[in-house]
Amino acid sequence: MAFADKFKLARMQAGLSQEKLATELDISRRMIANYESGQSLPSGEKLSIIARYFGVTIDSLISENEEFIAKAFEEGGAKNGREARALVDQVSAMFAGGVLSEQDMDAAMRAIQNSYWIAKDEAKKYTPKKYRVAAEQE
Repeated sequence: MAFADKFKLARMQAGLSQEKLATELDISRRMIANYESGQSLPSGEKLSIIARYFGVTIDSLISENEEFIAKAFEEGGAKNGREARALVDQVSAMFAGGVLSEQDMDAAMRAIQNSYWIAKDEAKKYTPKKYRVAAEQE
């Protein structure tokens, strides 16, 4: 089950409207709707707040793939997040209906995700210095 489904289920089981939960978590109702529709994933800090509020662990709310996408958003912004989501979707589609065991699929996904981060680190080496300095100062 995806984070969006788990989050919506937890809210409904608590008997809360999106508006009430938004007030409780000190975020906008629109962000609650984005979380529930799967259009957005919470940052690590917000995810921690949500887990504490519902009395669950972060791991129970978010899958490894969603964690990878959220980390990409945090570290590289929306563009990296979209790339990570596309990568997860493409790899998931590639393995859909395949003969790999669940463990093998998870191992393959982790290897691909690790390769993604290595490629991002390598790409930094080729960014002109003036752009690296500007990005580091932000």
